[in-house]
Amino acid sequence: MSRISRRKFMQATGGGAAAAKAGGLAAILASGRAPAYAQTSTVHWLKWNDFVPASDQLLRKELLPAAEKALGLKINLETINANDLQPRVTAAIQSGAGADLIMALNNWVYLYSDSLVELTDLAEEQGKKEGGMHKYARTMCSVGDKFFSMPWAVIGAMIAYRKSWFEEAGASKFPETWEAYREVGKKLKAKGRPIGQTLGHTFGDAPGFAYPYLWSWGGKEVEADGKTVVINSRETVESVKFMTAFWKDAHDEGGLAWDDSNNNRAFLSQTISATLNGASIYIESLRKPDQYQTEKGQPMNKDILHSPLPKGPAGQYGFHLMQSHMLMKYSKNQSAAKQFLKWIHTTENYEKWFLSQKGYATPCTADWEKHKVWDEDPAMGPYKVAARLAQAIGHAGPPTAKAAEAWTKYIIVDMYAKAVQGMPAEEAVKWAEGELKKIYA
Repeated sequence: MSRISRRKFMQATGGGAAAAKAGGLAAILASGRAPAYAQTSTVHWLKWNDFVPASDQLLRKELLPAAEKALGLKINLETINANDLQPRVTAAIQSGAGADLIMALNNWVYLYSDSLVELTDLAEEQGKKEGGMHKYARTMCSVGDKFFSMPWAVIGAMIAYRKSWFEEAGASKFPETWEAYREVGKKLKAKGRPIGQTLGHTFGDAPGFAYPYLWSWGGKEVEADGKTVVINSRETVESVKFMTAFWKDAHDEGGLAWDDSNNNRAFLSQTISATLNGASIYIESLRKPDQYQTEKGQPMNKDILHSPLPKGPAGQYGFHLMQSHMLMKYSKNQSAAKQFLKWIHTTENYEKWFLSQKGYATPCTADWEKHKVWDEDPAMGPYKVAARLAQAIGHAGPPTAKAAEAWTKYIIVDMYAKAVQGMPAEEAVKWAEGELKKIYA
């Protein structure tokens, strides 16, 4: 029997593809080529290092493997320091390459909407299924009537405080006004237990304090037209004067240089009595009750309560950190990324993440306010309505790209920081007016 060469075999069978189709494994081997398979899409997700570490662990160990199995995708989760997110967004847009999904903070969509994929269909569907999207989430994540990021959660900013220390200073409940808070703060600082507050260039706690504080005195950046700068007002000047004295009387003056983690460490090490924060301090004290104890040897978590910021002459306000996810236009995996967003926001999947947060994150739709988690721990109660009651930056105007620019440049924060470091109140306000006019002109 004569031997048939590989060349003649290929000619006779019409090539490798036909041979593979007709002849199974033998034909594949004869063709010398591996069969072609569809490539698995990979979604690169960039987000912050969660202030509740258990949530990132849940994503990596349970939720993302489940998503990969359900969707036939590969999910590449990358976590970085929150203050490094915005530089990564800028670099990715400029280069046209980077993560497919990137966590956004507050109203970044106004800065980057031209570089983002519209997500209105996903966001509106989510709102309809869960009792309606809160106005704050809608305002922060959309431009006009179009969503350019998918609302994820609001990180409520409340004051964590030591209940027993405040009682020793004569406060059976948290002070309702700034003046009352200052008086209690004086007594606490005299005992070596000052209030801890950052006025540094850090994304969360500094603007989370400065903006509501300004609003509570009646100050505002612009009029409702979103154009006319009105920061230089009697109300703003009065707020700066009060803050200067309040800082000296009651605060840890080293807070000027703090980021969003310094106050957590200071509180847990018992060097401050109160600080504006998400619930991460309390959650960490729950996680490690043997490590974080009071001076009397009791678990610290039993002595921590939360309160909204005090009222000012013009009312009581909150500015809570908005988290959402942007799908980048340069992404080659837009369809896969949308599939993943829809999957992770499904109630049974999202609830697992929400429960791991233990109230640190407040969902953006109304039905979640009814969740049992808020009743299980009274200390977390104040965070329940953060998404519903928050006010957006840029007040009294909309949270436009110009308002976002003012926020990212820390103009309102720096106005107070300059004053507590010695600049006269009028000069600090005039400086802020000049900086805002450069943006809004």
